[in-house]
Amino acid sequence: MAAASTGPTSAPLAPLESAPTPPLDPRQPRLAVPPLRPYRRERSLALRSSSSALYNNLAVLCPPARPPAFGTVHGTSLSLLGNEGPPRQLQARGGGSALSTPLLTQAAWCELPSRVLLVLTSQRGVQMYESDGSTMVFWHALHVPEHPAAHSVFARGIAAAGGRFVCVGTSSGAVLVFDIPPKGTNVTLSEILEQHRDPITDIAAEQGQAPDGAGDLVTADDSGTLCLWSTGEEFTLLGKIPGSGCTCSSVRLWNGIVAAGYGNGQIRLWEAGSGQIRAQVSAHARWIYALDLAPLTGKLLSGAEDSFVHVWQLSRDPDTDGIEIQHCHAECVTDTQVCGARFCDPAGDTFAVTGYDLSEILCYGPA
Repeated sequence: MAAASTGPTSAPLAPLESAPTPPLDPRQPRLAVPPLRPYRRERSLALRSSSSALYNNLAVLCPPARPPAFGTVHGTSLSLLGNEGPPRQLQARGGGSALSTPLLTQAAWCELPSRVLLVLTSQRGVQMYESDGSTMVFWHALHVPEHPAAHSVFARGIAAAGGRFVCVGTSSGAVLVFDIPPKGTNVTLSEILEQHRDPITDIAAEQGQAPDGAGDLVTADDSGTLCLWSTGEEFTLLGKIPGSGCTCSSVRLWNGIVAAGYGNGQIRLWEAGSGQIRAQVSAHARWIYALDLAPLTGKLLSGAEDSFVHVWQLSRDPDTDGIEIQHCHAECVTDTQVCGARFCDPAGDTFAVTGYDLSEILCYGPA
């Protein structure tokens, strides 16, 4: 079976896409570069294998008053570095033999009010585990045709939403909504959202306080299309932001602000309520692979093929309610195609980075 089309190949690097520039709101964001360097590299965590070149290829769980746990995908396995106990690996399931073990495409911890699940996606389906990876809770198989078409089948894009749901994207553009019980294994597929025509790349739920009328879930796909949803017993489509032909590889949602990273290196900020663009920043020289948001402060983290990781500050002007973005920090991970970047605490004071073919996780903290 063909490998999942989970992102651009690492070498040689393709020419950057040129996307048409959408019109900006008159309330332009202000960008500034603070003189201080707020982060420094503190340590590295050794991996048993390197990280694959996949979008958002770093999972981080930040339990209260305990060190964070990390997970990164390599081929058919997930490397877990827990906050207690030795490192371990989880294998993709669904293959008929060792020779046909499916490739993993993503892993993420989904934090719900009643429980935390570790969710893995692959070319065969969706695996859900207890947070430490010790016990499988649920397995959902994707429909794989007996005679595969030209396009691969896979799941990708994971997010907890609405207090009791886990949403997972697929290569067909459908988003699977799973209803998660407070305990036990009685997970059910409650709804399928079918508004995308291209493979889902990422899904994000509101991490702050959604303004009235704004969606609390955003889904992104390979064409750059974004869909804004209101979650509940039934998910409601509130709006769709058409793609410009440039892949949206990573997306985040905070206080009604949609932050989206694209294959041309741009970060665009949209209003979740109206779908209007508020800012566009040429953040990276190459394909963005990862975004993350610190919910307590609105810091935005971006990582890309160009070996750079940037930290930005998002905010709203109290007088105009316009969106402001400020550049805070730049870090070069030399000769590394960054494929995962996540904050390690809710305030964004620490973050971690993974790179393609890099056999370690790099951790950064306050300077």
